[in-house]
Amino acid sequence: MTTRRPPAPEPFLWLLFSAGGMIAALFVPVLLFLFGVAFPLDWLTAPSHAHLLAVLQNPITRLVLFGLCALALFHWAHRFRYTLYDGLQLKRFSVPIILFCYGGAVIGSIISAYLLLRV
Repeated sequence: MTTRRPPAPEPFLWLLFSAGGMIAALFVPVLLFLFGVAFPLDWLTAPSHAHLLAVLQNPITRLVLFGLCALALFHWAHRFRYTLYDGLQLKRFSVPIILFCYGGAVIGSIISAYLLLRV
């Protein structure tokens, strides 16, 4: 008789890693350029505070920003986990590393959701 093991969460974590990397690579540079370079140097007209607040009131905008934050955090968690495993050869501490990395991503996602819902 064969015993059936529950499926490992590894494919789901790789999915979050790849989605987070793609989202972070596409959106973060644009946002950094706009809000860190173009608007402060007056290359583009900066939106007013009222306009940005109105944009943040839209639930789709909140959902996109939450997705950006959460996926980027899970991308970091997976990359940092394997950096500690392979780069520093700390695989023997796998349980605390997993708890720290993915727990940090979950806590950061909860904080970003809370901050976006407060607006």
